[in-house]
Amino acid sequence: MLYVRQKFPDRRLASIPDEVQKQLSASGFGANLRPGARIAIGVGSRGISNIATIVLAVVDYWKSKGFQPFIFPAMGSHGAATAEGQADVLAHLGVKEATMGCPVLSMLDVVSVGKTEEGLEAFLDKNAFESDGVFLIGRVKWHTDFAGKIESGLFKMMAIGLGKFAGAQRYHTWAYKLGSLERVIRQVGRQVLKSGKILGGLAILEDANHNTAQLTAVPVDQMESKEEELLELAKSWMGRIPFALDILILDEIGKIFSGAGMDTKVVNRSVHGEYNPWDTAPEIKRIYLRDLSNQSYGNAVGLGMADMLHSQMLPKIDWVPTRINSLTASTPAAIRTPINFPSDRENLDVLWPTVGKFDSSEVTIGWIGNSLEIGHLALSANLRSEIEKRADLEILGDGWDLSYDAQGNFEKILQHKKLRELAGLPDLGAIHVT
Repeated sequence: MLYVRQKFPDRRLASIPDEVQKQLSASGFGANLRPGARIAIGVGSRGISNIATIVLAVVDYWKSKGFQPFIFPAMGSHGAATAEGQADVLAHLGVKEATMGCPVLSMLDVVSVGKTEEGLEAFLDKNAFESDGVFLIGRVKWHTDFAGKIESGLFKMMAIGLGKFAGAQRYHTWAYKLGSLERVIRQVGRQVLKSGKILGGLAILEDANHNTAQLTAVPVDQMESKEEELLELAKSWMGRIPFALDILILDEIGKIFSGAGMDTKVVNRSVHGEYNPWDTAPEIKRIYLRDLSNQSYGNAVGLGMADMLHSQMLPKIDWVPTRINSLTASTPAAIRTPINFPSDRENLDVLWPTVGKFDSSEVTIGWIGNSLEIGHLALSANLRSEIEKRADLEILGDGWDLSYDAQGNFEKILQHKKLRELAGLPDLGAIHVT
């Protein structure tokens, strides 16, 4: 195996707090609100880099204007669809009253804000509805379930996020009925905007290295068109696995990495069970999954997209949030339990003969820690000549043997800390929350 660095452009912002202040100060948000107005700030549950830093800067902005901000979870059915669970999700991201300097109000109660032309009833978090205005903080990126001009972002947050469990469940059912989640997101988002409660939002874009690359203040009257523009830009920055592979080894899945546990458009799978549905990603014949991230808190949604998994993962699964998340999203295939064995050797010994090759030395293997951080990965040495042809790829250090210990597990596991060390980069840990 070879350690490989993908040379993605580094687009990180020099100062996140300064950029938040710059964007919001130029936006005119809240100009028509009375002094002391209560501002509800919606925050989601994804593994967004620097989310606590961004939220704190937004809170400080509203305070500086003489308003009273509070934070509420805008995350649909996540956190096991409980108020306590959703507050806990935010707390683990560093978004809590003690660090933000404002209340964090979590509840599942919602208020209806009317029906769309097709009869979809739209809902809004009750605390947010009773505030003087709602401000959204969300990352704009591709969605794991579908492709469209609007996917994940502020519009989706207005629909599925602000609608809490009641809304998320109905909207996904409507999406399955209509055959389009984008259609539902647009309809419900427009209905929520008609309530007059939304003040605007701050759109976050990340580069392929998972750095905060752009922050954009989005006014209400531009929310739909601006999000289309920002999504197109975000997609152009997307990191991809560099080659088609026979086997992709994935150390961990988890909600901290992707709403689907593993990013479907990186691993080229569908939450509904299809292999290689995306023409924007290389073909991946088989996926071997080794574990569940502790930072997913038992939610194992996405394990069904793997072909085989290490049995060490199974005791870590909390089936309550896993089932709730999967069934709310109408994706039961995403939590089917794959074939599994209690060692790496047993899994790979039976997996590699299924890729259409008779000699194991010809099997091409890629290895990533998770589907979010793919700037550094391992590739089998039989891809060396292809790697060396690419100016955007760099082999780091010496190769190493994919060997096993007495229990049949890898003697040397993929270590992002080691990869970053070889690349001369600081150790950022499993996720980037500062």
